[in-house]
Amino acid sequence: MPWDPLRDLRAWQERLERLSAHSPDAWTPPVDVYETEDRYVIAAELPGLTRDQIELLIEASRLTIRGERAGRDPAGSEVVHFHQVERGRGPFSRTFEFADKVDVNKVSAEFANGVLRVTLPKATPAPPLKIEVR
Repeated sequence: MPWDPLRDLRAWQERLERLSAHSPDAWTPPVDVYETEDRYVIAAELPGLTRDQIELLIEASRLTIRGERAGRDPAGSEVVHFHQVERGRGPFSRTFEFADKVDVNKVSAEFANGVLRVTLPKATPAPPLKIEVR
C-alpha cells in the first residue's frame, strides 16, 4: 500500500482520541492488515465476542469495525475485588482506509475462534476510455 500521510494522520488522531477518552473501559482490539495483488485482508482479535456484537460498515474504500465486549462482573451477586485487570471491555471502533477502491459488493467476513477476518477485494479498474476528438 503506498504511503499516504493523511491516512497516517487519521490513524494517529484516532489513537489520541482513544487515549484521551479517560475511560477505564476503553480498549482497542489488535489487528493485522495486509494486502495481496487483488485484495486487502484484516484479521482482528475479538475474543469473548459473538457475531451479534460485531458491526461492519463499508463505505467506498473505508471499513469500520465496531463492537462491545460485556463487563467483567462475574455471574451471581457475589462481591468481587479485582487484583489485576488487563482485558479490555466496553465499546470499541476501528476504521481502516485503503488506497485502492474496494469492490463493496464482494466484501466478506468470517468469525471463528475469536478472530474476525474481513476480506476486501480490490475493484477492477475500468478500462481506458477512448474519446473521439471532433
